Amino acid sequence: MTVNLLDFDLEGLAAFCEQLGEKRFRAVQLFRWIHQKGASRFDEMTDLAKSLREKLPSVADISDLPVLSRQDSADGTIKWLFDVGDGNAVETVFIPEDDRGTLCISSQAGCAVGCRFCSTGHQGFSRNLTTGEILAQLWHAEHFLRKHLNTSDRVVTNVVMMGMGEPLQNYTALVPVLRVMLDDHAYGLSRRRLTVSTSGVVPMMDRLAQDCPVALAVSLHAPHDALRDDLVPLNRKYPLSELLDACLRYLPAAPRDFITFEYCMLDGVNDQPEHALQLLDLLRKHRGSGVPCKINLIPFNPFPDSGLTCSPRPRVLEFARRLNDGGIVTTVRKTRGDDIDAACGQLAGDVLDRTNVAERMARRRDSVARPIRIVRTERQA
Repeated sequence: MTVNLLDFDLEGLAAFCEQLGEKRFRAVQLFRWIHQKGASRFDEMTDLAKSLREKLPSVADISDLPVLSRQDSADGTIKWLFDVGDGNAVETVFIPEDDRGTLCISSQAGCAVGCRFCSTGHQGFSRNLTTGEILAQLWHAEHFLRKHLNTSDRVVTNVVMMGMGEPLQNYTALVPVLRVMLDDHAYGLSRRRLTVSTSGVVPMMDRLAQDCPVALAVSLHAPHDALRDDLVPLNRKYPLSELLDACLRYLPAAPRDFITFEYCMLDGVNDQPEHALQLLDLLRKHRGSGVPCKINLIPFNPFPDSGLTCSPRPRVLEFARRLNDGGIVTTVRKTRGDDIDAACGQLAGDVLDRTNVAERMARRRDSVARPIRIVRTERQA
């Protein structure tokens, strides 16, 4: 049985090479071929010793995820649906902008957190993805985009772990992924351009600060515990006071001097003037000096059976004005890819309906041939 080399960070790959009787520099060569050049066959790796090239196929492979579909949004956003087996699929979204290309990556098939406003949470949880399955999303997208844009330059400049799943509930697989993304022999992302989003798994936030601190985005969505208990069930285990304490502990190790808080705007639920005042009070006064932060307001993307609707645009802007006037930098996220269900909160894959799996996947495969179109758009404020 072969091992998938996408499952290894550089240290893991070096250990694997040592088991084969090879020196560490061979691992660096392999790492560069896989991640910088997108090689999937060992006979392409021309600077490896011939003996190693002949040895590797019997013990290792480089396994991409099967693509069930690729969809193009009118705004240039691209969504891939990847098959991860047993009727499960995960989604990955690329968002092109003038000065960056952001890839939104999934960490689980489904999600166990069950936030009311998230379609992924409504489908339930299937399983954690492996390190290789998470990395394959970046590996596939980066080298696919280079080929279709006819460039050797890096296309994906930012990665956000904001796709399907709660990344910090798949911590063992996540950390090697982050290390590969940061490694100069692989993708060379800066810590500021790599963001992990969490609904507030407090113990893992503390571990991430020690093991691999990157930019942190926290799904907040409510200004007090009673409302957050309803919207984000994890709050019953880690209430707001504990979550904000964890944010303060994270900041000394973070690449930025603030935490980003995500706040989904829900009509009549969390979008009233009193909610804005309560949110200001919470974030400015916690532990006396408050939590250094920025707030990202996210227009809710409706999905069937949610029972929720998006706040009207004027109310979203008024909410943002109150927060900005109160001294907290606040932006309103531009909705991207909503025509292909790629917008925030819409990623649900094909896990929800487990019936007629073979027929459904065949339809997805038939749609792959749709031509790709990249559209550059103005950067989100």
